Amino acid sequence: MKLRIDQQIISDWIPDGARVLDLGCGNGALLNHLQQRGVSGYGLEIDNSRFAECIEAGVNVIQSDLDDGLSQFADQSFDYVILSQTLQAVKRPDFLLREIARVGKKGIIGFPNFGYWQCRVQLALGGRMPVSKTLPNAWYETPNIHLCTIQDFERLCADHHLTVLDHSIVNHEHKDSIGIRLLPNLFGQTAVYLVQQHTN
Repeated sequence: MKLRIDQQIISDWIPDGARVLDLGCGNGALLNHLQQRGVSGYGLEIDNSRFAECIEAGVNVIQSDLDDGLSQFADQSFDYVILSQTLQAVKRPDFLLREIARVGKKGIIGFPNFGYWQCRVQLALGGRMPVSKTLPNAWYETPNIHLCTIQDFERLCADHHLTVLDHSIVNHEHKDSIGIRLLPNLFGQTAVYLVQQHTN
């Protein structure tokens, strides 16, 4: 199974032997890759066909709705909790972020940046909801219900007392650029953040 660029970034942040929980794990590609490095853990997935793909790939998966939270897991029971390309599709992103911080020692969250310049242009000049490579569905058929920008996400982290330990922001070609480094909220199309609860 080939990893998406955001999944490759996540993989690079997770040390061998770590214990992980992958929320909305899809077909299990990331967990399958991590297991080959001695990483253990579980994936949570609600989609029946994706759940079946995980089973076929030998990935430990639990069928679960993320909107119900993570009450089945104890505090700090995982080294890393991953939420990649799913934050925008849950009903209460703030609630799920709190649950990630409770269950995991560190959280890794990846999401499409609605502040990307092409989204802004489509909305401002065309007067219609944007469609792009990272947001490919029309507004009436999209699973995304809470789109956000990089600045929105950073504010959410600050409001919930999460420290950003690292981040990676790339464009539609999944590459870094000088524009992204100078103005990430304008030129970044996909963002991945490594966060941790503030410690006193």
